[in-house]
Amino acid sequence: MAALAGALALSAFTAPTARAADTGITVSRVVVNGGKPIVVGTTEVKEPPVTFRVTLPPGYSTADPFAYDAEPFLYHGTTAAKGIDSGGLQMGIYTCYEKSDRIADCEGSLYVDPYYRLDSHNDATTWKIGFVGRLFEGDSHLVAEEYGTVSGSAQIRRYAKATVNAAPEPVAKGKPITVTGTLKRADWVKHAYTGVADASVRLQFRPRGTSSYTTVKTVRSSSTGALKATVTATLDGDWRWDFGGWSTTGGAVSSGDYVDVSGAGGLVREMHARHR
Repeated sequence: MAALAGALALSAFTAPTARAADTGITVSRVVVNGGKPIVVGTTEVKEPPVTFRVTLPPGYSTADPFAYDAEPFLYHGTTAAKGIDSGGLQMGIYTCYEKSDRIADCEGSLYVDPYYRLDSHNDATTWKIGFVGRLFEGDSHLVAEEYGTVSGSAQIRRYAKATVNAAPEPVAKGKPITVTGTLKRADWVKHAYTGVADASVRLQFRPRGTSSYTTVKTVRSSSTGALKATVTATLDGDWRWDFGGWSTTGGAVSSGDYVDVSGAGGLVREMHARHR
């Protein structure tokens, strides 16, 4: 099975404009990010994996990668041709492997730079999958170019993060514990993290010596993304916030904040142990 130089096909984007025509190229079996949502923050470039199959028309062979160019991209808009030029998310480097004379299976990744490619919160949505196909002859002369659609879609979401603080520490058994925190998500317009308002967030507890968390109560975030709940101290353990996410926003789980419920006696025993 020979590997084709799929990355070289990227140079086709600078080729002269050709008449829009049916190339006969088919792009199918497109899977973006393993079918999972693409969650993007404010600065980090994401390169979600993409796999797809290319089927060439009669007269063209996968053994000649300079004779064609075919790859999927993501867009949201009326047509694939308009979508690729107005915020479409395109492939980076990819590689194709010959399955037969006219069929190649390809793998690579999209290039998602939130600073330059995601400039509106409307980008946190379901994106359509399109493809561009091009045929060349001779010295890279572009003879046909086609923009089409592929079945399926991909979800892009805003990255979210949560913080937690449980106080007082330590606390006497039966006394109140106040658990606070914040829930923020990526703001692609401001290129910063801003509070998530009116989100349903679970307060969870994990007793010392155990491995799983249990939901104690559910609260809603304030207009600024602030979180707050009061519980009664019963056991030593960790408190955390858990946000399940929305169709536009990824989920977020804070780290755990440990609270000692043994009171002053617990501190005395700890101090004595250190002196032995």
